[in-house]
Amino acid sequence: MSLPEQLLLSDLLRRRVRCEQGLDHGAGVLAWMHPPVHRLLGWISKPSSFGDRREAWRLDQLRGLVELEALVQGPGADTDLPTTDRLPTLMEAALLDRHGELMGTVADAAVEFSTGQILHYLVSRSDPRLPGSSRWRLSPERIRDQQPGQVLTALNGLDDLPLARASVRQEFLRRGRRWRDQFAEETSRLREQFQQVGDRFDDRLEGWLEEEPQPYDNEPRRSVTPSEGAWDDWDDWDEERKPDPNHRDADPWL
Repeated sequence: MSLPEQLLLSDLLRRRVRCEQGLDHGAGVLAWMHPPVHRLLGWISKPSSFGDRREAWRLDQLRGLVELEALVQGPGADTDLPTTDRLPTLMEAALLDRHGELMGTVADAAVEFSTGQILHYLVSRSDPRLPGSSRWRLSPERIRDQQPGQVLTALNGLDDLPLARASVRQEFLRRGRRWRDQFAEETSRLREQFQQVGDRFDDRLEGWLEEEPQPYDNEPRRSVTPSEGAWDDWDDWDEERKPDPNHRDADPWL
């Protein structure tokens, strides 16, 4: 069974450990790591619901991951709860900014399977156990100092880190900002187009007002006077409209 090149620590811990003999060694409960070099050495399982007995497994014992089980080869190392409580870990440590203010909690880690090297941590703003919460990637280079239960950074806030997984609320806010930026850009583009159209109209209007008026034809217009016979036509028309006194049929009473 092939294993992924990278895996999340949470994917390993949420599975029950089963050896090649088919025995169930309980679910993973704790990461076995070396924080100074950011390396995962293995993990701890709890074989029984009662008691302090624990079993430690090296990362190179992992042979496969199925839906609910982590398949291992070889026996685990017996240990107890007081010993595992003293193991150093950065999981569930408080993440502090440059001013010492709390930003979130280290909730998970992405691990390179072949070497156990932690590529980056995943930080949660709220309770890491809440499903669907956002995750930010924290690379080991951004860590300035680490103490039991605390991780110190030079960050101003979680916005300085890349977002690995957005919650429903975070995704809604991000889409809202993107839609707002697109609307502002489109509005600015339309305003610029309207300004260009208005400028062209003003230029054409100014050019039209500056032009000299031109006559409708090439010949100059002349006025008509009665001496040119214009009124003679009206006299002829009036003579035609006068009744003929010799035409008796025109008036039946005569």
